[in-house]
Parts: sequence; C-alpha cells; structure tokens
Amino acid sequence: MARQLTDAADGHVRLPERDSLVRMIKDWEAGRHQPKDPYRLLYCRVFDLNEADLFDEKQVTPESTPDEVLADLLGPTERFGTHSGLGGRRLGQSTVDDLAARVHGLRLADDVIAGKDLIRPAFRELDTAARTYHRSVFPEGIGRALLGTIGEFAQIAGWIASDAGAHEQAAHTYRLGIRAAHEAGDRTLESNLIGCLAYQVSNVGDPRDGVALGRVSVDMAGIEVPARARALAWDRLAWAYARAGQPQNAMRALGEAATALSDHNGEEDPGYLYWVDANELQVMEARVYTELRRPLRAVPLLTEVLRRYNATHARELALYMSWLAVALADANEPEEAARAAGRVLDLSADVASDRTARRAQVVLKHLEPYRDVPQVRELLVSHPVRP
Repeated sequence: MARQLTDAADGHVRLPERDSLVRMIKDWEAGRHQPKDPYRLLYCRVFDLNEADLFDEKQVTPESTPDEVLADLLGPTERFGTHSGLGGRRLGQSTVDDLAARVHGLRLADDVIAGKDLIRPAFRELDTAARTYHRSVFPEGIGRALLGTIGEFAQIAGWIASDAGAHEQAAHTYRLGIRAAHEAGDRTLESNLIGCLAYQVSNVGDPRDGVALGRVSVDMAGIEVPARARALAWDRLAWAYARAGQPQNAMRALGEAATALSDHNGEEDPGYLYWVDANELQVMEARVYTELRRPLRAVPLLTEVLRRYNATHARELALYMSWLAVALADANEPEEAARAAGRVLDLSADVASDRTARRAQVVLKHLEPYRDVPQVRELLVSHPVRP
C-alpha cells in the first residue's frame, strides 16, 4: 500500500519515509485514525474511486430529539429550582444591568488575558451571580434575566477554564449555563452554550460527540435567533465535522454559516456575539481546510487574516499562526512553516494558555518529517517535541 501511494503521488506530493508511512497505514487500517489529504486523494487514485464512495461519508440524521441527545451526552444537570428568598434583599433591573456589565467586562478581559491568569476572577464572578440569584427576591421577569446572566457568566467562565486546561471544570460549567439558559427561556444563549461545549468536546474528546452536540446547537438556533448566533452554531458544527473526518459535511456547514451571517443587517445582538464577523468565519474556514489537509485553500485565507489581525490579542494570533504553520508544512513549504512555527513559539512563550501550549506541540510534531531541513532542525533542537 505504501508503494502504491508513493506511485500515486508521482513526485508531486512529499510523503514521509517509508517506515513512517507504513505506520500511518497501519493506524488507518486499524481504525485508530482517518486518513486526511493528501492521503485521501492518493487512495482515491490508487483504487479509482471517488472520495464519498471510498470513505463512506453518508450523513446520518439522528432519530433522537435534541433533548434526548443532550441527556445522553451531558448526563443529569441540576435545576436552579425555586427558592424562598427569605431574608434576602429585593432586586430590580439595576442589579441585572450591573451583572450584565460585569460579564461583558470579563469577555473583553478574555480578549487579552489568557485562561490560567483569568480563571479565578471568572469563577468568582460566576459564584457571585449564582449567590445573588439564590439569596434574593425578585419579580418573575427579573428572575429570568438573572438566569440569563448566570448563563452568560457560565459561558465565558467555561471558555476561560477550557483555555486554562481545566476541561472537566469547563464542561460542568457549560452544563450549568445550559440549564440556566433553558430555564430562562433563552434559546439563543442555550444554543451558544451547547455550541461551546461541542467545540470543546471536538477538540479534547470524541469528535463524534462534538458533531452530535453541534447539530443540537444548530437545531436549537433554528431560524428565529439572530443571524450571528446561527452563523456561530454552523461554524462550530463545521469544525466538529472536520475533526470527525467528514469533509463534505464540514464544507456544507461552512456554507450555511456564511449564508446565516449574510442575513445580519446591523440589528442589535446579545453582547456575547460581539466578535462574530466575516473575519472570524474566514478563520474557521481556513482552520477547517487545514484540519482536512487542504493547504492550498487554507494558506491564502490565513495569510490574509493574519495580515490585519489585532496584534494585542497574542493568544489568538499564536493560535491562528499555528494553523498557518501546519498548512505550510502540508503544502511542502517546510522553511516557511518553520518561520511561522517560530513566531507561534515566541507569541505563546508568555501566554498562560493551555490552548496555545497544545497547538505549539501539534506544530512541532507536524514538522518532524522535515527534520532534514536546516530551519526545521534548528527549531526542533531548541524546542524538543514532548512525548
């Protein structure tokens, strides 16, 4: 098989050494991993079959309802329940407004401060919001608004915990937020929280569960929620499909995300959607192409985005640069990939983020087959790949 793939490459695609290729083929044949481009394309040439037939990529619609999928994947979640509020102070709209301002301030802080530095204040704020709800009395409308704010705190706190590498804590926090949003009757927020959990599961868990959660997020969004919320749900589903090795479904989801965003006409959206725009969709598109090993599509998109990206957002800059480094390596440009990888390592050196640390290791491992290239060898000697 290794010989046939090499023959199919015909010198146009740089493949790893024969022993490495044989190990990869064994992993594919044992079902431990799915081959990605360029190997998928080479397999298609060898067997003279199209990609969908060879890799059996049929989209299966689950018969379970969204609630059943959530119950299966998330397990039981505690309700906020009723409370007497005896002895508590009576709250009004001013308290809701104050908490809303604080949660948005936390979101803005996350733009420039990494998870390990922000996780304690984030959970202090979430705890304060939850205790305010449980220990106070308020009209029904204020209660729903408070639950929605708790859901928003849970979303950003979960995101920060995930960035700090506390994935179990993040998942628990997302579940709490999903319940709060559900009880508040806020479908937009509930969809967003489910999408956040789908994204985490796709990255550090079973991508198939990420797909299931991502589809629930899209279903929850429906057509009634704001355009940017629908675009974000589809974007995260596209990533889940890419991680699960389903390129056709990933491409379709990217198209749905772009269509949803085109419906946005400047209407006012919830504060947690402030960052969703065409640039962010372009980043996800490039990341999906990189994950699917289609570097010729990914490199131009990432290069364009990085040219105009805000340099104060060091974590995101490092993450996006890491995708560029991987795409350049896949495009058989090891010197440029090493240059981008060096930038990733420089940017992430002082960033207390588990995400950037993980991505740096992914980049270094991706460069291993090019160790004979001087620039790559120098980088790998100064930054050894961790086992």
